[in-house]
Amino acid sequence: MGTGGYEGTGVSRAEGQGRDRTGQAEAFDAIGDRYDEAFPHKEGQLRSGAWLAAELPAGSRVLDIGCGTGLPTARQLADAGHDVVGIDLSGVMVELARKHVPEAEFHQLDIADLRPGGSGARIVGGRGHYEGVAAFFSLLMLPRAEIPFTLRLIRELLVPGGLLALSMVEADVDDFAIPFLGNTIRVSGYLRDELRRVVRDAGFEITEESSYSYAPASTDVPPEEQLFLHCRRLA
Repeated sequence: MGTGGYEGTGVSRAEGQGRDRTGQAEAFDAIGDRYDEAFPHKEGQLRSGAWLAAELPAGSRVLDIGCGTGLPTARQLADAGHDVVGIDLSGVMVELARKHVPEAEFHQLDIADLRPGGSGARIVGGRGHYEGVAAFFSLLMLPRAEIPFTLRLIRELLVPGGLLALSMVEADVDDFAIPFLGNTIRVSGYLRDELRRVVRDAGFEITEESSYSYAPASTDVPPEEQLFLHCRRLA
């Protein structure tokens, strides 16, 4: 799509933003509910989701980016009484989420669709629509060039002072192909000092950070280091 700007939003379009992610969606369509079987223990995500649910004002609007099957995060947030909207590239994941959390709203959308004037913004709301955002392991599916743009877009979706629960895998890789539950996906990551810088440069204060060593069940891959950041949008 090239480069450009969004007038008056403070959000710039990253070079290459909007590239075809069909292969990523197809991989997760094929994985389906095997994802929850392979990742049965999610202590870090559960703790971070509980923080977001508890810190938000009652009945807050919360966007779950890369909602997957809706478990555990959308379920946690809905159980806490929040108004939850989830988006995911995978149509299969969206259908599973609708079954698991019927009181929430789910859409098959790319985060890039939520840019000002984008089709997704008309569906789920645009600038300043949300008090909270959860982005657990969803931004790692993007090339590095797109991650700062996406964080700035998330900032625009939040009210001033709004909260972001963010998780990434600590890894110095960019758009790197890996085998994943019998499929291939492309992932990116940062070492933690660089991740902190990228998040702060996007207009967030990091209020808490934690990390967990995690190995999926039913696979023989080595443990990964999962980073969880609790963030607040600066005015």
